Amino acid sequence: MSSCLPHGLPHVDAMTPAVLVITGPVTRGEVTGWCDALRELLGPAGGRLVECDVAGIGPPGLAAVDLLARMQLTARRSGGRIRLRDPAPELRALLDLVGLRFDVVGQPEQREPPLDVQEAVETGDPAL
Repeated sequence: MSSCLPHGLPHVDAMTPAVLVITGPVTRGEVTGWCDALRELLGPAGGRLVECDVAGIGPPGLAAVDLLARMQLTARRSGGRIRLRDPAPELRALLDLVGLRFDVVGQPEQREPPLDVQEAVETGDPAL
């Protein structure tokens, strides 16, 4: 499998994430194949980030959620990460519903807000 990246300047090639285009509808039997393809892109010759184009994943359902959850786990275990490209609003809503958070191309990375941080301190407030 090739990552379809043009070969030119090594620095630019190293900064350009590989893209994995996921077509659907996906089934549970295809999960292993997609995770293997992701692992190959994250390997020593690949980068630490793979963009997963999910525009053609098909109707959002539990099979798509399962696939993306397993791909995210595969990426983390390989020391990398994935970012979604062109997710349908319905897919994003379903991922949010089940509590899965993904970075999306073109949006700032999602970060959890720090806990127990005061926005402002009044001069009469006791120190914690």
